[in-house]
Amino acid sequence: MSGPTTGPVTIRSIGAGGDGVANLADGQVFVPFTLPGEVANVARDKNRATVIALLETSDERQDPSCQHFEDCGGCALQHWQDEPYRIWKRELVVSVLKGRSLDVEVDPLVACLPHSRRRASFAARKTEKGVLLGFNRHQSHEIIDIVECAVTVPEIIARLDDLREVGALIAPGSKPFKLAATLTASGLDLAASGCGKLSDDQRRALTALIMKKGFARLSHEGEIIVEPKKPIIHFGKVPVPVPPGCFLQATVEAEETMVSLVLSHLGKARRVADLFCGVGTFTLRIAEKSAVHAIENDAPALAALDRGVRHVQGLKPVSVERRDLFRRPLMPKELLPYNAVVFDPPRAGAEEQAQELAKSKVEKVVAVSCNPVTLARDLAILVKGGYRITRVTPIDQFLWSSHVETVVSLIKK
Repeated sequence: MSGPTTGPVTIRSIGAGGDGVANLADGQVFVPFTLPGEVANVARDKNRATVIALLETSDERQDPSCQHFEDCGGCALQHWQDEPYRIWKRELVVSVLKGRSLDVEVDPLVACLPHSRRRASFAARKTEKGVLLGFNRHQSHEIIDIVECAVTVPEIIARLDDLREVGALIAPGSKPFKLAATLTASGLDLAASGCGKLSDDQRRALTALIMKKGFARLSHEGEIIVEPKKPIIHFGKVPVPVPPGCFLQATVEAEETMVSLVLSHLGKARRVADLFCGVGTFTLRIAEKSAVHAIENDAPALAALDRGVRHVQGLKPVSVERRDLFRRPLMPKELLPYNAVVFDPPRAGAEEQAQELAKSKVEKVVAVSCNPVTLARDLAILVKGGYRITRVTPIDQFLWSSHVETVVSLIKK
């Protein structure tokens, strides 16, 4: 519940979460969908507030790209013009690096286009009027039923009504559930979760609908319900049959930028270790020039990578290893054969692996991360161990949000 109206308040900056920040007598208040310099009356609830009336607007404000903006919680900053928005997002990376005493040059933010995210994870719920399908309202569990999306690829948005038909068959009564759609070379790959146990009748009806609508696959909690066409993702020249729910970079455009940066830094490295390799985003491009040892703890992802390698000729040797790098990081002795290491961990980062890598003699390292905070921590460990940061490139893979992808190149001094 929002409290009584407070105001006028002046927005001083945009915080790390993408909300406007106002400094009041008793502390900071975060006000979504505002911009620096704007003045508003707000309804306050502890350290958060909602705009009641915008009294003064910023010259940097623009019309949002989507009719659902401010209702849907998927985007935070569509109302901000491109240039100041990109400066702010680059500064997110700069500030966390400085917080770890890493005062290094950071490249300008690499922009990504709207309508480019190839995967959308929709919140859904069955009602008397039909299936709600969209995203949760900002700071809420209420589902906003969408008809458009400014960040997701058109191939997914064009199928919203078809996805609602799938949702109607798979819904667990009136309880909310998730339905994700990923664009692959074979068509849309659908993955449902939170639906409970499916009956035989549901499975038969879903199979018929998926076949009729031309979807590539439907899985539920990782179990394949029906797969008319094996979903394929191309990594360089290698087609990989991806498993249900596997991790992919959010946009092809950002992925290509990351790959280019990684390959540029690796140069002529003869042997490379690709850590947290997933289904082979970097492995399979690196293998066009270098021998690669790919390590991942997700067995289905590693199996998919291995299958992709076995059906393509012309690559350098690729070996795979299933290993939990959080519990069993590669030790300095194990790193001796490699000229270079690439690591792209989950948001938690790779602290344990960074500590061992810092003790190693590996000449080149590339760190890829979607979390600047854990990235800065891991980089500080590497720098303390004798590495020097040579390039930092932020990439706006998560458009109009507070999230940013970063690629960092390092060399051993």
